[in-house]
Amino acid sequence: MKRISLQWRITLMTVLLIGATCVAMNLLLCFSGVYYMDTIVDGLQGGGTVILNEEGTASFDPQLVAPDDELTIVVDGAQGRFRATNWYITAAVTLLSGILAYFVSGRALKPLRSFASQVEMVQMNNLADMKIDEDVLPEFKQLSHSFNQMLERLNTAFAAQRQFTGNAAHELRTPLALMQAQLELFSAEHPAVLPQTAEFLTLLREQTERLTQMTRTLLEMSNLQQVARNERIQLAPMIEEIFTDLAPLSDKRGVTLTAEGDGIMTGSDALIYRLIFNLTENAVKYNRPGGSVRVSVTQEPEKLLLRVSDTGCGIPEEYQRSIFQPFFRVDKSRSREYGGAGLGLALVWEIAELHGGSVWVEESSEKGTTIAVGLPTQQSTKP
Repeated sequence: MKRISLQWRITLMTVLLIGATCVAMNLLLCFSGVYYMDTIVDGLQGGGTVILNEEGTASFDPQLVAPDDELTIVVDGAQGRFRATNWYITAAVTLLSGILAYFVSGRALKPLRSFASQVEMVQMNNLADMKIDEDVLPEFKQLSHSFNQMLERLNTAFAAQRQFTGNAAHELRTPLALMQAQLELFSAEHPAVLPQTAEFLTLLREQTERLTQMTRTLLEMSNLQQVARNERIQLAPMIEEIFTDLAPLSDKRGVTLTAEGDGIMTGSDALIYRLIFNLTENAVKYNRPGGSVRVSVTQEPEKLLLRVSDTGCGIPEEYQRSIFQPFFRVDKSRSREYGGAGLGLALVWEIAELHGGSVWVEESSEKGTTIAVGLPTQQSTKP
């Protein structure tokens, strides 16, 4: 019963109610009709010609009764036909009422369906624009009011989170830059140090650079909402530029970069560049030596489909949704080897969602992984 929709529940309850009412009315009508038929028979038996047939039913035979001015009534099997007719009517009325109840309840539940469709459109970046109209049916007024209050609380909480992240990242930039500069200066002034000291300094520089990159990414993620998304972007030249920027890394790993297709969309040039760059960089980093990376773009009527395919070792199925979470890593040892803070794919997810799109692992096996991004060609919301 829990899996039955509300519309079907209302329909079944209506059918049961109408059916029970019709059965009760049928029984009462049958009782009343049979009672009056028996009364007529008893009255006629007192002063008329009555013939009993094999079934014991009383009737008049018009051929044996001389016609006169009085009314001759024939009661032959009427009780059985009366009962059968009543049950047929009961079944027909119940079925017709159930059909009508289904469609009427569907129309009555239309505001609930509209409410559900609006709830499905709620995203983290449009909380302030998704308030429900409270001037609706009395039954939904309190629900709409509570939902709007929840959106306000969520919007406030997300804004506070973004502000805290931005403030923390901003405050960390200066000391990290100072630490990095001091380490570089110390290494330049003391080239002849003990091997243990040189290894320690190298480790400090790597970790400081990693913290600096993490801080930069966190600052970018906290400021995504303020970025304008009204630029006309052609993806093919952008992908070629990304390949040029990643050439040192791909040459070092022996990975071949190829691109195919083109598309035009409206959005933030800097953010879309970062989205494709992060996906391509990951595909190069976690690829096999001598492998390949292919970036393809498919232009559709209302959206673009971007695919980044590599020839790496693949992503386990249980991790294919978690890789877009901040700081998540499938293999921590490999992440330490290649650097990074575990925020690259999280930033990709944020950028795609900000543009009204989505990102997912389309295919992954031991032969490689394909990550797909769907982006609308036009932006329906403004920052």
